[in-house]
Amino acid sequence: MLPSLFISHGSPMLALEPGASGPALARLAAELPRPKAIVLVSAHWESRELLVASGEHPETWHDFGGFPPALFAVQYPAPGQPALAAEVARLLIDAGLPARLDPTRPFDHGAWVPLSLMYPDADIPVVQVSLPSREGPALQARVGQILAQLRDQDVLLIGSGSITHNLRELSWQAGPDLATPWALEFRDWMVDKLNTEDREALLDYRQRAPHAVRNHPSDEHLLPLYFAYGAGERFSIAHQGFTLGALGMDIYRFD
Repeated sequence: MLPSLFISHGSPMLALEPGASGPALARLAAELPRPKAIVLVSAHWESRELLVASGEHPETWHDFGGFPPALFAVQYPAPGQPALAAEVARLLIDAGLPARLDPTRPFDHGAWVPLSLMYPDADIPVVQVSLPSREGPALQARVGQILAQLRDQDVLLIGSGSITHNLRELSWQAGPDLATPWALEFRDWMVDKLNTEDREALLDYRQRAPHAVRNHPSDEHLLPLYFAYGAGERFSIAHQGFTLGALGMDIYRFD
């Protein structure tokens, strides 16, 4: 059975400058059985309701600005899988979570950037599920629990966000070995609660975790972690690190 994964996708430039995360993602993909399909929740598809991308050939969306032309030239032409999208929507609806298909949704960079490093041939079908971010961690954990059964069908479940994400306090001169103390303390608290399976603390992280609001002024980049957490059980760390001082690049798996 495939695990569920949480991937900190960092800057869109990760696609061109993979640093330590790129090899870690490639190693992880090589270690796993080849998925038949991927279902992914990205921090960059916020919505009011649950939506499931159902197009056959999603476009690669360069949903950012100010980066070099080479990044805008990157394409990730992985196919969609309408039948799987319909199954995802059905599972959510049957569990009491209204969901609707969206046949026009492209791949945002929270999807195609990490996937381009894991599966560069872009030959595995990908279905994105939206992030109703106003509903907080509990909903994402429930979505993960509902879709966990897809792991038995060789579907890889991925939450793509960032373990820390305060872009206003990044240090653009920081080397890869520098971790800001307040970001490190928050990351270590999250890891401790995941290791001890302290669900109550995790769901209430915004009140309990040190420097929670400083690390996540808004929490859309942490919520995909709860999708992966809800879909798996045994927590382990595939990669840890920081870039720009305070942007966590951790990768977790839940078996």
